[in-house]
Amino acid sequence: MKKLLLFGILSLLTFYSYSQAEKISGKILEVISEKPLNKVKISLFNTNYYTETDIGGDFVLDNLIKGNYKLQVELSGYQIQNIPITLEGDLDLGTVYLEPIIDEFQDNSIISLTDDDLTEDNSSNSEYISGLFQSSKDAYLNAAAFNFSQAWFKVRGYDSSYGKISLNGVEMNKFYDGRPQWSNWGGLNDALRNQDFSSGIAPSEITFGNILGSTNFNTRASLNREGGKVSYALTNKSYTGRAMATYSTGLNDNNWVITVSGSRRFADEGYMDGTPYNSWSGFIAVEKKLNEKHSFNFTGITAFNRKGKSSPSTQEVYDLKGYQYNSYWGDQEGDKRNSRMKEIFEPILMLSHYYKSDKSTLTTSVAYQFGHVTNGRMGYFNAPNPDPTYWKYLPSNYLRDNNYDLSQAYLAEQDFKNDGQLNWNEIYTINSGKENASYYVYDDTVEDSQFSFNSVLNSKLTTNIQLNAGVSFKSLTSKNFAEMTDLLGANSFLDIDQYAIGDAQQNDLNNPNNIIGVGDQFQYNYNLNASSIGAFAQVQVTSKKVDYFGAVNFKNSSFQREGLYQNGTYADNSYGKGEKQSFSDFGLKGGFTYKFSGRHLLNVNGAYLSNAPTIRTIFSNSRVNNEITPNLTSENVLTGDVNYIFRSPKIQARLTGYYTKISDAIESSFFFAEGLRGDQADFVSEVITGVDKKHLGAELSFEYQATPTVKLLAAGSIGQYTYDNNPNLYLQSESFVDDESDFGTAYLKDYKLSGTPQRAYSLGFEYRDPTYYWFQVNGSYLSNNYLDISPLLRTENFYVDTDGIPFIDDETGVQVTQEQVDGLLQQEKFDDVFLLNLVAGKSWKISDYYLGIFAGVNNILGETYKTGGFEQARKSNYPELKEDKNLDNPIFGSKYWYNSETSYYFNLYLRF
Repeated sequence: MKKLLLFGILSLLTFYSYSQAEKISGKILEVISEKPLNKVKISLFNTNYYTETDIGGDFVLDNLIKGNYKLQVELSGYQIQNIPITLEGDLDLGTVYLEPIIDEFQDNSIISLTDDDLTEDNSSNSEYISGLFQSSKDAYLNAAAFNFSQAWFKVRGYDSSYGKISLNGVEMNKFYDGRPQWSNWGGLNDALRNQDFSSGIAPSEITFGNILGSTNFNTRASLNREGGKVSYALTNKSYTGRAMATYSTGLNDNNWVITVSGSRRFADEGYMDGTPYNSWSGFIAVEKKLNEKHSFNFTGITAFNRKGKSSPSTQEVYDLKGYQYNSYWGDQEGDKRNSRMKEIFEPILMLSHYYKSDKSTLTTSVAYQFGHVTNGRMGYFNAPNPDPTYWKYLPSNYLRDNNYDLSQAYLAEQDFKNDGQLNWNEIYTINSGKENASYYVYDDTVEDSQFSFNSVLNSKLTTNIQLNAGVSFKSLTSKNFAEMTDLLGANSFLDIDQYAIGDAQQNDLNNPNNIIGVGDQFQYNYNLNASSIGAFAQVQVTSKKVDYFGAVNFKNSSFQREGLYQNGTYADNSYGKGEKQSFSDFGLKGGFTYKFSGRHLLNVNGAYLSNAPTIRTIFSNSRVNNEITPNLTSENVLTGDVNYIFRSPKIQARLTGYYTKISDAIESSFFFAEGLRGDQADFVSEVITGVDKKHLGAELSFEYQATPTVKLLAAGSIGQYTYDNNPNLYLQSESFVDDESDFGTAYLKDYKLSGTPQRAYSLGFEYRDPTYYWFQVNGSYLSNNYLDISPLLRTENFYVDTDGIPFIDDETGVQVTQEQVDGLLQQEKFDDVFLLNLVAGKSWKISDYYLGIFAGVNNILGETYKTGGFEQARKSNYPELKEDKNLDNPIFGSKYWYNSETSYYFNLYLRF
């Protein structure tokens, strides 16, 4: 009886306690735009109570007991709110506003990596673009953007074309290669702080996106805090100095607001030898608020960038000249003149309309972008190659079995060590007074004009269902030609192909033997027209236990080349319009988050989508003909990820596993090759079609707030990125007719994809003092980075002679075996590397002004390591490649890029 009585009392007490359980609810909005903020962390200080806001910005903390608390509201990129409350019953806080961070000492997006690390043009074979705008999220993405990226790390091994970048919803990825042109807004960091980011295939309110995620820059003037900021930075990367100023008027009495920003970046010489840098950037946003529902915003962005390129080199060259060596420059009257200057100037004009009702927003933008991109280079005609690293000028040329001469090798070594640069004086002497230049400098020029339209609707259908939908259109006209920029002392140049004969010599049969002067177009001239129209729709649903979403996307794209020259080699297929190529693509994605509790969540996402080929992969050799890549089709992508997420007031952690299969991709490159079909040699266009790739791996993100001032960080990525089939390879050149261009199967399966370390780990320690100074130390270990292989060397052309029988090995006297071929073609794995980085900052409030400093040092230990490289395909058959590799310094060995050792970034700013 006593037990029953005790049980009854306990039951009543339990029932009473639950009946007295209280809750706190509210809505979190961004203070300027009043936009609901998703995934804001809501916790009660010194307790285990925790939750996050939903897509509408709403939250509920329930099962609470009465008492006094401190409610903490936290979201990356916003100032933390600490709200004292007394809970005596259910409490509705109403609307809580979060203010964006505006001080560098709090802002993780201010890093020692300069934006120009994203734009280095390295090689047609190796295009390593980091795509670092996926920063400031969890510990792993921060490490990927700020620490791992020094080694050209790519999240999940994806190329940056798989990430969508937009301005006010208008896509900025280029038709040419699917990648954004980062330099179009370089130097405008302060003006482009307002960003909407989605990771991977997670839902985005702006776009369907792609497998790398999406970032939308919102340039609406009213989103910027009233006031200004000026800053000056010093660094030793691509540029050495940067000055920047930004000012926003705030909304005046007539409902106008203006934001302006400008910057100047410069260097007489960057870190690499002979690389000058000159960049100006400007931004203006003007908004007129008509009423509470309608606003118009005009945005103008201009960014001029002109810089000298740097060259990849063989190990022999680096050993002789060091890791800052650059073969593209030479001394001209006391100045370092670079022969390969790149210039980008593509202004953007955009008008946006914003509509807002109680439950819906509609953002519509029209944009026009125009301008040019030029890539300078030196040409030569019936004259010695001016490149100081040309194989005939290097010591290794004199150490071959059939050309062994130690004295000549020594002289070549001394000459290269003592000089080893372009000889501008000799070039001018040879050219002086000539009617047909032996040497000249010209620009490969692209002049684009593009019109874009985008409209996105976000509507809250019910309290827990949100609809996102959008339509888009883009139309491009692209003019492509070579333009003579400097005859280097000569009077003119004869526009013919020196390596061809007869009519094939003529670059334009409609204007044969054309005499060229400075400013004239020559060599090639054609237009490209491309357009796309697309639509997407997405539904997001939230509930107490499960959140889920589903999205669908459709896109139609078309491409057409119009030749303005009738090339002599391709007389029947170069002049006039080629056949229009059209592609219809679609995508599906969805996912759910199951909330075991406020702390433990399981998130699962999956997607299937197709991507149209790009201009670069559609036209196998667009400069000289209308030829279309064989077996042309869209690539298909199947991907999925599973995420376990742990959230508590002190620990934020994520463990992810992912798998991606890319099918029917296309890769293209251009190079000079010998040993084709036996003993042929030519400059070729290489295209491989039907390429399958596999990306799988795991990611770890971990943050531990040990004390209010100390945070411990850990991040890791273990990946395996490989070719997953044996695709087909085609070559196009003057040497091959159509039936000879098919080189058959390229045996690529299980070779590693290049361009990124496939494993990366990071540990960090961060201290943030209440007196507004902070520092963070990170150590990163990166491994499993591989050389970019040559597909041509993995075809039958490599080991089978013209008679269809494998080559005879000169050492064994018998036919080459598969084991010998595999040994010679073993893929190079780069050395592992450890990087130590330090960043720190301090801020002072002086009356109504804020003065701050930020400093960062990357690679403190000064490690020198390979970041990328590619096999040369010059020796394209077994006997020739084996002979070359047997040399101590192969003449046509792989070319590499190395890191820039220790780098620094120092920034001083004043905000008012």
